[in-house]
Parts: sequence; structure tokens; C-alpha cells
Amino acid sequence: MTKNVKSSSSKDDLAWSEVGQLGLRYARIPLALLLVEAFYWFLTQPSDTLAPLQVTEAWLWNEITNFLYSDGEYVASTLSTHNGWQTRIDFYHPKFPGNFDTVGLYVSDECAGVHEMIFLSTLIAMTEGVPQKVKVKSIIVMCSIIYVLNIMRLVMFYPIARNDCIANPNQAECLSGMWDWHTSVYEWGFLLVLVTMWVVWFWKVGGPARTLDASSAGPDKWRIQLRTTWEQKHILLIIGAIVLMIFALQNVTSNEEAMAAKETLDYCYFSELVSSECGQAQNRWDDAIGYAWSLSALGIVVLGATSMVIQRPDEDGNWPTKAIKNASQDLDSKTATTSRHKQKKSGSWKKKSHEEE
Repeated sequence: MTKNVKSSSSKDDLAWSEVGQLGLRYARIPLALLLVEAFYWFLTQPSDTLAPLQVTEAWLWNEITNFLYSDGEYVASTLSTHNGWQTRIDFYHPKFPGNFDTVGLYVSDECAGVHEMIFLSTLIAMTEGVPQKVKVKSIIVMCSIIYVLNIMRLVMFYPIARNDCIANPNQAECLSGMWDWHTSVYEWGFLLVLVTMWVVWFWKVGGPARTLDASSAGPDKWRIQLRTTWEQKHILLIIGAIVLMIFALQNVTSNEEAMAAKETLDYCYFSELVSSECGQAQNRWDDAIGYAWSLSALGIVVLGATSMVIQRPDEDGNWPTKAIKNASQDLDSKTATTSRHKQKKSGSWKKKSHEEE
């Protein structure tokens, strides 16, 4: 009895190779998110990278604010240019601080909601067991929801600032509530909303049941998976991609000329200055960002193309991992059966020969 218990428990234990495969299977989501974060960081380093989207959001922000909060005496907001694009919003109310009773804001590329769209799209795309068509439709719907939520976040700026400044008129402190709202939503509010949206979607599409049988391809004809077989050339390509990204990061964060240009440019933005020095600083910073972006984009492409592979299901409708595993198990069982058959024949032949002698 004791021997049987020990043998059954040893069969249930996972081999280290299986543990490693499970680790890679579930670690690919945070790895993909890290790559997306790196991509987004380099994408938004140049100013107004997402200008068309920023312009549309600024226009909607201005129109909705005026529709909800303007009256016969004054308009609630006006739309103007910032850095050459129609992305600046100026709030107006007689109780706002300053000589002109206005508060100036603008829609930057980081406030356009694209970061949140990319984050949630990555979570959906990396979820196992869900058909590609469902993923594509879900990503489109989710990004549309995020776009609307981001507009709602921007529209809330004016009533918060207006109500606080009515209670504490013509004081700079009355705008702190608006900035606190922006900080809380930007730092953790949207993250909580995104995770909640993904969890609801995961249960809605039957994610737990699909994930348990992720080896079945279903109607899908292909999928992108993390590479499991690595050769020396793959390792060298990964190292080269990382070196390119390090060079790109160093050119933005450690280059003295680029950092000096960035400081000058920040001061020009803050003071709303337009001068030849500001123009030269903009050109130097754009050159540094362009060089860094070229290197990082090349590194990210090499990293993604090397670490990911496209898998197709076999004729039985199973993904290659399961097919290989089942084939190896069938081969082992056939080998074991054949070896036992040979042993019985050999023993019987020997016994018979001894009896004849």
C-alpha cells in the first residue's frame, strides 16, 4: 500500500520543465505590458504625437462644456491653439483667479486616452482561449468606451473648478480640487476602471472555461504565442534589441545637450514664450527624440518578432503544444507495450526450450 501511494504521488508532481512552461505561459501578459509601456513612452516623447486625436477630443470637450455650463452672460470655454494645434481650452467664470478670469488647459498626447486603450487592448489580446474575432470586436468596443470615459473626465474639470471658485472666489487655491481630480483619475482611477472592464469582459465571454481548454483551437486558424524553442541566433537578436533600446533611452535621459534643450523647452511652454531660442531648443529636442524613437522602434520590432511565433492548429484542431505532448505520450505507450510483448515472448521461448531439453 505504501509503495502504491508513493508512486501515484510522484506521477502527479510537475516536472521543472512543465513548471517553466506554465511560468512562461502566464508571464507573457506582464512581459507584453512592459513592451507596450516602453512603446508608448517613446511614442509620446515628441510633443503632440497624437495630434488628430487630441484635436477631436479638445473640440468635443469645448462643445460639451459650453452646451452644459454656458449661459446668456458668458461662454464657459473657448477653443484656441497650443503649439500649432487646436488643443487649448480656456475656461471662463467671473470667480476664477487672475486678471482675465480664465483658466488655460490643453489636451496633451498623454491625456488623449491612448495609453489606456493600448493597456486594455493588450490584456484582451493576450487572453487565452478567446477567438480572434471576439477579441477584435471587444477591442473596438472597449476603446470606444475608453474614449467616451476620457471625454467625461475632461468635462468634469469645469464644474469642479467653478463650484470651488464660487465658494472661494478669486483665489488660486480654488483650482486645487480640479487638479486633485485630474491626479487621482490619472494615477489610479483609470487603472481600476480598466481592470474592472477586463474582468467583466473575461467572465462575459466565458473566459475561465475557455482558458481551461486553451489547447483546443476551435474556429481559430492561428495564434501568436511566446517562443518556447530558443536557439543561439534568437538570444543574440534579443541582446541586440535590448542594446538598441538602452542606447535610445540613454540618448533621451543622459544626453546633456538634449536635456538642456528639454529644460529650455519646458520653460518656454510654462511662460508661453515664442523666441528663436525656444525654436532652436524644440529642434534639438525633436532630433534627440527622433533618433531615440528610431532605435527603440527597431529594437521593439526585433524583440517582438524574435520572442513571438505564429502557431497554427493541427489536423485534429489542437494547438501544436498539445499535439506534440500527445504524440510523445503515444510513442512512449507504444514503446512500453512493444517492450513488454517482447519480454513475454522471450520468457516463453526460454521456458519452452528448457522444458524440451
